[in-house]
Amino acid sequence: MTVNRALLYPAILALGLAGPFIAPDYTTQISYLWLMIVLALTWDMQGGQMGYNSLGNIFFFGTGMYVSAVVQVGLWYPVGEYTYAAGINVFTFTPEQYWLGLAAGIPLAGLFCALIAVPLGWVLFGLRGPYFAIGTLGVAVAAGELAGTWEWIGAGSGISMPPFPGENPDAARTTFYYMNFVLAVATFATCAWLYSTRFGLAINAIRDDETKAEGMGVHTLRYK
Repeated sequence: MTVNRALLYPAILALGLAGPFIAPDYTTQISYLWLMIVLALTWDMQGGQMGYNSLGNIFFFGTGMYVSAVVQVGLWYPVGEYTYAAGINVFTFTPEQYWLGLAAGIPLAGLFCALIAVPLGWVLFGLRGPYFAIGTLGVAVAAGELAGTWEWIGAGSGISMPPFPGENPDAARTTFYYMNFVLAVATFATCAWLYSTRFGLAINAIRDDETKAEGMGVHTLRYK
């Protein structure tokens, strides 16, 4: 690590930790910035490091959010009744229900997305170039159409999330700010480590010349 990076990383961490105190009026906007950094880092794994331009990464973001929301609600109430457009019933969540639901929903969302990525990957990574991009776009569009017509998850109205416990709106903004900040830092650290391994060399070889990489013995589909 160069001297510049050795100074830059701690500075970014310090600014990230101090963000809600330095710029309290922009906590939500900076929180979204950390989330967009996560999106950029994860897209770069395919589009940059491996050279496969994907137009469907948002599929996993959307699916994960729906799974997390369904788990958070479904642990305590019937999801179909909660999302019913007429809004006949009133649903309340205790702080314990809110945090337990969120703590269960986030990891289950990640696990679910990882599981469905396996069959999708075996199908889509058989395509190359523009065909791969079009295939991933098709998955994202199809998922959007399904979510927009599935009444059980709210269809076009979506799912209104349970309100954050407490009366202080700043507490909600700060909490989700630090959640996104930690996620961005963890994603960056994971990608930096991953690209330093044989996996990073393999996907770079696929980007440079996939046919030659296969000729050198790289199991390209497995790495993809």
